[in-house]
Amino acid sequence: MALVNLIPLEPRSEPQPDASHGAIVHDAPMTDSPKHGVALHLQGIGKRYASVAALDDVSLDIASGELVALLGPSGSGKTTLLRVIAGLLQPEAGRLLFGDVDATRLRLRERNVGFVFQHYALFKHMTVAENIAFGLRSRPWRKRPKRAAIAQRVRELLALIQLPEHGERYPEQLSGGQKQRVALARALAIDPTVLLLDEPFGALDAKVRVELRRWLRKLHEQTGQTTVFVTHDQDEALELADRVVVLRDGRIEQVGTPEEIYASPASAYVFEFIGRANVLEGRVGGGRFSLEGQAWQAPADGMADGAATLYARPHDLAIAPADEGLRAHVTAIHRLADRIGVELALPGRARALELDLVAAPGVEVPAPGSDIGVRPLRFRIFSADGAQDAR
Repeated sequence: MALVNLIPLEPRSEPQPDASHGAIVHDAPMTDSPKHGVALHLQGIGKRYASVAALDDVSLDIASGELVALLGPSGSGKTTLLRVIAGLLQPEAGRLLFGDVDATRLRLRERNVGFVFQHYALFKHMTVAENIAFGLRSRPWRKRPKRAAIAQRVRELLALIQLPEHGERYPEQLSGGQKQRVALARALAIDPTVLLLDEPFGALDAKVRVELRRWLRKLHEQTGQTTVFVTHDQDEALELADRVVVLRDGRIEQVGTPEEIYASPASAYVFEFIGRANVLEGRVGGGRFSLEGQAWQAPADGMADGAATLYARPHDLAIAPADEGLRAHVTAIHRLADRIGVELALPGRARALELDLVAAPGVEVPAPGSDIGVRPLRFRIFSADGAQDAR
């Protein structure tokens, strides 16, 4: 059976089986939980699966009350890192600190974390209120809060997740978004030091995902809970997180605010992974970047001569007279809700170029089949060895 959330434990306490489900439940946290959670310090974390390095010398500091997204494709190490923080996996190298407490070798049952899974994992035979109260009611009677205190905590959380009238309903009577809110409330009920979310919106449709992630951001602002969540959805990470950690092949590629990650990517990989990117392969010579067959050049200050690639967002390209900028041929126009996409072909290049125009009255849209000039307004240039221009 999937774990519902990671119930807090007191060190060396014995797990108590739940008679109806066979789940392991525990009693008290290893320390008194601060209102806003604890800071996390990951120092040189390493984890391997056979010959594959799932995590390779990962170091990261997360401040108390911070909301951090672990972003990357499948196999990048993001879920492994989340499970190391939770105690579901033990690292083979490095240290993990919860505040000043070395939690590296603490077992799962010795960590005071709340964990929310993608598929809710609510108890179907329990009401919403009973699901939320599960972690508190599962404690040994000596350390279990009184019934009145549990009931008050449930009422507070039902109000917090905006479902005050749903306490007596059962999970099958809820929508997907409501179920995920209840899963979050259940994780928060135990006053965790850290809240961990593993692809929390992955099972929801697109519209509900957008609504729920905005709700979660507001919830985080209310609670100030230290939160780490895993996602492969770039929009989700950029909209929700205080900082984004981009992972690749078990290593951290870049850490920064959403604005830093999007506008100032530290590598070609991050530029192409985050958002849409136009990729133009050319050469640097004498501090200038050029494309074969094109007169237009771009400054490449501080870069050594050799092969290089220019990256530019579609909205950072501008239409210019046909004899200026890059010579391009308009192959198609795509009219979308908030923008107009212009698809372009450059002579001698198989990869199409994309240019975005704002869909507003009066915007001049080039005709398919016409020849235009295109000028990159903002861009980054990376050499084959990973060096980038010094602009």
